[in-house]
Amino acid sequence: MDHRKIPSFTVRPGALRAGGSRALLRVAVGFALVLAVTGGGPSGSSVSLAQESSTSPGGAVIVPTPGGSTYTLMQMNLCLSGFARCYSKVAYPAGVQEAVARIRDARPDAVTLNETCRGDVAQIARRTGYHLRFSTVTAAGESLPCVRPGGRGLFGDAVLTKAAIESTDSHDFEAQAGIEWRRWLCVTTRVRVDVCTAHLATRSSTTAAENDAQCAELAALLDRRAATRTVIFGGDTNRRRACAPKRAWTRPDGSADQAPGLQYVYGIGALRSPAAAVLPARHTDHDVLLVRARLTLPSHSPYRSFPRPLPELLSPR
Repeated sequence: MDHRKIPSFTVRPGALRAGGSRALLRVAVGFALVLAVTGGGPSGSSVSLAQESSTSPGGAVIVPTPGGSTYTLMQMNLCLSGFARCYSKVAYPAGVQEAVARIRDARPDAVTLNETCRGDVAQIARRTGYHLRFSTVTAAGESLPCVRPGGRGLFGDAVLTKAAIESTDSHDFEAQAGIEWRRWLCVTTRVRVDVCTAHLATRSSTTAAENDAQCAELAALLDRRAATRTVIFGGDTNRRRACAPKRAWTRPDGSADQAPGLQYVYGIGALRSPAAAVLPARHTDHDVLLVRARLTLPSHSPYRSFPRPLPELLSPR
């Protein structure tokens, strides 16, 4: 596990008033970067259901040098089911609109989403132009339709990517606690980066063993996939100790105002020098975790970076 100090920032709440969010959110990852897949990015979004299995505070901000490549992941827990206590904050459809705005402003290469509904994430993918894979989470052995309002599809987790998706894998964890069965979801993209997500069981005095077991299984899964590919993970692990393989770097949302330290991004392989930022979220009970890392792919990779000046709009924590 990488314990070196890294830049971590939280956006000043007053900076998100009307007219300032676009510039601010671009800066919040510590750089202003435009990433494009050859041809100007994805022309549309694809949706598939992956229920079945297939095969520290402070520090200087690092701005990439011209010609360098980066990879950015945004992790969000949206609390969209309609059942959880946090749903009152969602003020539906405001929570969905906030997610769309975050993605449009930051333009990450990938977005990992927990506590979502298939219809809502399909809308998010369509409005942002990302490719989508969705994994249904069951409750008491049955798929759970989202409510208040209904008609939004089933409850689950999702991955959005700029690059086209070549394959998808999703399975239940072996260890489970309570009626909600937790799953992992991974996709392989055309830029040779695997993107994974999971939402582990809530950790309590009665479910700590199941959370620990899911954590160990997740670490083993990521380690296996990283044997041949670069892997990045974003998810809500419901714990303050990482579930990453020893060779991975880890970045938590430790500076978040809401539920700090439970969301993580891990990277393994051709991802270096990660920098993290936390963005406040109004319409869910978790803030947004944004992580940028240098991507050391071969020179023929379609990614190219275009650094811009970095305004003094961030307040380090």
